[in-house]
Amino acid sequence: MSQATLILIKPDGLKKSLTGNILTRLSETKLEIVAAKISRVSKELAEEHYRHLKDKPFFGEIIRYLRGELHDRHKVMALIYWGEDAIVKCRKLAGATNPEEADSTSIRGSYGRITTTGVYENVIHVSANESDAEREIKLWFEPEEIIVNLYPTKDVVCKEKKIKSWA
Repeated sequence: MSQATLILIKPDGLKKSLTGNILTRLSETKLEIVAAKISRVSKELAEEHYRHLKDKPFFGEIIRYLRGELHDRHKVMALIYWGEDAIVKCRKLAGATNPEEADSTSIRGSYGRITTTGVYENVIHVSANESDAEREIKLWFEPEEIIVNLYPTKDVVCKEKKIKSWA
């Protein structure tokens, strides 16, 4: 069945110039990229993304990690991969969350590490399941940024929205 998954190439992956390597590995899935962007990660976005870990002792550190504070890279590359069994295919290539438990041929097994403070620097995020994927995709992307219609949308008129435009 066709499904979508959020992929984040985290700040450590960007700092180590692993974007090309990771995208090459993900191309093995034969899935379609339907959205991609580089994003600054606000504290609010990071906290909402990892809200399921709020009660963990490492919550503050993982927020700092995703925001790029540990690597002086205050950005992530966010992508949506879409197609047959996208979540399973991408999670298999990513490997176990703990880089030391990840298969050495997986992305995390090849490029991840655990810091001395215990933070998993695992270079990539992949949605765990379809409900997480929908929540995360809606958190990181607006409907107009995605080239396929993944979820129902509605038209809204925003008269007071302040946006940047080219001078």
